[in-house]
Amino acid sequence: MLDTARAFNGFSVNDIEAARQFYGQTLQIPLTESNGMLRLQFGPGHETLVYPKGEQHVPAEYTVLNFPVDDIEAAVDELGSAGISFEQYPGVDDRGIFRRGGPLIAWFKDPAGNVLSILQSD
Repeated sequence: MLDTARAFNGFSVNDIEAARQFYGQTLQIPLTESNGMLRLQFGPGHETLVYPKGEQHVPAEYTVLNFPVDDIEAAVDELGSAGISFEQYPGVDDRGIFRRGGPLIAWFKDPAGNVLSILQSD
Protein backbone atom coordinates (compact mmCIF):
# COMPACT_ATOMS: atom_id res chain seq x y z
CA MET A 1 0.00 0.00 0.00
CA LEU A 2 2.71 2.54 0.97
CA ASP A 3 6.13 2.93 -0.59
CA THR A 4 8.14 2.45 2.61
CA ALA A 5 11.41 2.29 0.67
CA ARG A 6 11.11 6.01 -0.10
CA ALA A 7 9.55 7.24 3.15
CA PHE A 8 11.21 10.17 4.91
CA ASN A 9 10.62 12.40 7.89
CA GLY A 10 10.47 16.17 8.21
CA PHE A 11 10.07 19.07 10.58
CA SER A 12 9.34 22.77 10.37
CA VAL A 13 11.41 25.88 10.97
CA ASN A 14 10.45 29.54 11.17
CA ASP A 15 13.35 30.78 8.97
CA ILE A 16 14.56 28.63 6.08
CA GLU A 17 17.64 30.82 5.47
CA ALA A 18 18.76 30.42 9.11
CA ALA A 19 18.14 26.67 8.78
CA ARG A 20 20.21 26.52 5.57
CA GLN A 21 23.09 28.27 7.31
CA PHE A 22 22.87 26.13 10.45
CA TYR A 23 22.48 22.71 8.82
CA GLY A 24 24.61 23.36 5.74
CA GLN A 25 27.40 25.52 7.16
CA THR A 26 27.55 25.01 10.93
CA LEU A 27 26.74 21.28 10.99
CA GLN A 28 28.11 20.70 7.46
CA ILE A 29 25.27 18.43 6.42
CA PRO A 30 24.91 18.07 2.65
CA LEU A 31 21.59 19.52 1.57
CA THR A 32 19.55 20.43 -1.44
CA GLU A 33 16.86 23.04 -1.79
CA SER A 34 13.74 23.08 -3.91
CA ASN A 35 10.34 24.73 -3.66
CA GLY A 36 11.53 26.74 -0.66
CA MET A 37 12.31 23.61 1.36
CA LEU A 38 15.56 21.92 2.37
CA ARG A 39 16.38 18.23 2.11
CA LEU A 40 19.14 17.16 4.48
CA GLN A 41 21.10 14.28 2.94
CA PHE A 42 22.22 11.49 5.28
CA GLY A 43 23.37 8.91 2.77
CA PRO A 44 21.79 7.06 -0.13
CA GLY A 45 18.03 7.09 0.26
CA HIS A 46 18.06 8.79 3.68
CA GLU A 47 16.93 12.37 3.88
CA THR A 48 14.97 14.70 6.12
CA LEU A 49 12.71 17.45 4.83
CA VAL A 50 12.98 20.87 6.51
CA TYR A 51 10.06 23.09 5.57
CA PRO A 52 9.22 26.71 6.40
CA LYS A 53 6.25 27.45 8.58
CA GLY A 54 6.95 31.10 9.40
CA GLU A 55 5.23 32.55 12.43
CA GLN A 56 3.07 29.41 12.79
CA HIS A 57 6.17 27.33 13.61
CA VAL A 58 6.20 25.81 17.07
CA PRO A 59 9.57 24.28 18.05
CA ALA A 60 9.52 20.54 18.64
CA GLU A 61 9.94 19.77 22.34
CA TYR A 62 11.20 16.29 21.47
CA THR A 63 14.35 15.29 19.61
CA VAL A 64 13.80 15.59 15.85
CA LEU A 65 17.29 14.44 14.79
CA ASN A 66 19.82 12.18 16.52
CA PHE A 67 23.44 12.12 15.38
CA PRO A 68 25.43 9.05 16.48
CA VAL A 69 29.07 9.88 17.30
CA ASP A 70 32.02 7.70 18.27
CA ASP A 71 33.32 10.12 20.94
CA ILE A 72 30.77 12.41 22.59
CA GLU A 73 33.46 14.43 24.39
CA ALA A 74 35.17 15.28 21.08
CA ALA A 75 31.81 16.01 19.42
CA VAL A 76 30.80 18.39 22.24
CA ASP A 77 34.14 20.18 21.88
CA GLU A 78 33.86 20.45 18.10
CA LEU A 79 30.25 21.64 18.12
CA GLY A 80 30.99 24.02 20.98
CA SER A 81 33.81 25.58 18.98
CA ALA A 82 31.27 26.10 16.16
CA GLY A 83 29.14 28.14 18.56
CA ILE A 84 26.64 25.50 19.60
CA SER A 85 25.40 25.53 23.21
CA PHE A 86 24.15 22.38 24.86
CA GLU A 87 20.93 22.19 26.79
CA GLN A 88 21.08 21.93 30.57
CA TYR A 89 18.32 19.42 31.23
CA PRO A 90 18.01 17.67 34.61
CA GLY A 91 20.67 14.98 34.95
CA VAL A 92 23.23 16.43 32.54
CA ASP A 93 26.73 17.42 33.61
CA ASP A 94 28.27 20.88 33.22
CA ARG A 95 29.14 20.09 29.57
CA GLY A 96 25.54 19.13 28.78
CA ILE A 97 26.13 15.37 28.62
CA PHE A 98 23.62 13.00 30.19
CA ARG A 99 25.50 10.16 31.89
CA ARG A 100 22.84 8.52 34.04
CA GLY A 101 22.05 5.39 32.05
CA GLY A 102 21.54 4.58 28.42
CA PRO A 103 23.82 6.02 25.79
CA LEU A 104 25.81 9.16 26.56
CA ILE A 105 23.75 11.93 24.99
CA ALA A 106 23.81 15.72 24.71
CA TRP A 107 21.02 17.91 23.34
CA PHE A 108 21.17 21.20 21.46
CA LYS A 109 18.74 23.30 19.44
CA ASP A 110 18.62 24.58 15.89
CA PRO A 111 17.87 28.28 15.23
CA ALA A 112 14.13 27.50 15.17
CA GLY A 113 14.29 25.91 18.64
CA ASN A 114 13.92 22.28 17.49
CA VAL A 115 15.79 19.78 19.69
CA LEU A 116 18.66 17.77 18.20
CA SER A 117 21.08 15.37 19.89
CA ILE A 118 24.42 13.72 19.62
CA LEU A 119 24.70 10.32 21.23
CA GLN A 120 27.68 8.09 21.64
CA SER A 121 27.24 4.85 19.73
CA ASP A 122 28.48 1.64 21.27
